[in-house]
Amino acid sequence: MATVQTLDNIRASLERYLGKKILLKANKGRKQIVTKKGILEKVYPSVFVVKLDDDGSGYSRVSYSYSDLLTSNVKLQVFKDQNKLHVS
Repeated sequence: MATVQTLDNIRASLERYLGKKILLKANKGRKQIVTKKGILEKVYPSVFVVKLDDDGSGYSRVSYSYSDLLTSNVKLQVFKDQNKLHVS
């Protein structure tokens, strides 16, 4: 029960940053960390979607579950304005 509440709290806190520019760091395994900039586009009951800045990687959007944030497989930082990061 506590885990469900925790995931709901993560989703609720992400909803405040919809449309905001973020820095996404994702652990892809085997010590591979991917860092991307983008905009938090959608928040769904089980996942959230980030629209990535065009960097030629071929991906325009990525989605992750809230448990990825809970387990620190994914970390997000929100830009305070268009240029500066705000660590949250």
